[in-house]
Amino acid sequence: MTDTIEITAPITRIAADTIRLERTFDAPAEKVWRYLTEADLRREWFMGGTDARAEGEFELINDHDNLSSEDAAYPESYAQYKGTKWHEKVLRFDPPRLLETTFQGGKNGNVTYELFAEDGRTRLVVTHGGITSGTGAQDFGSGWNSHMTVLQEKLAGRSVPNFWTLHARSRDAVTEALR
Repeated sequence: MTDTIEITAPITRIAADTIRLERTFDAPAEKVWRYLTEADLRREWFMGGTDARAEGEFELINDHDNLSSEDAAYPESYAQYKGTKWHEKVLRFDPPRLLETTFQGGKNGNVTYELFAEDGRTRLVVTHGGITSGTGAQDFGSGWNSHMTVLQEKLAGRSVPNFWTLHARSRDAVTEALR
């Protein structure tokens, strides 16, 4: 049940246009890396598309139907984005430690994923900088927090019944964390 999934919002605002989130997973860095770069695995927690490779371009496809184990309708405010494709560039690629890519084709900055191996676990630090959207840190923070929670559940062999319920709870937690 989505209500029993713990929503943590370890998020900080680094600058007006930059947020940072951190999460530790019970999985080795190599496995987490695969979930960041391989489209078939990435679609299970974030967005599919094509694989991210060194010094290359890749595609993200916005289809959050893959994130819920139950039928979960898109909220009206997000339905317009369903099926949207973004063409991204890999800016830095150092497996399994560092990945930096553009976000929304670079229109909303860059995202850096830093992986730190810690005794069989992996601490993932996601920094999203250059956010220009009017929804800003609140909306992007809610999204990243929700997606990282889905990744945490996937890596633990569990699923999320309803991503959008999780996202609404995440929005509240992020609002509180960014005050």
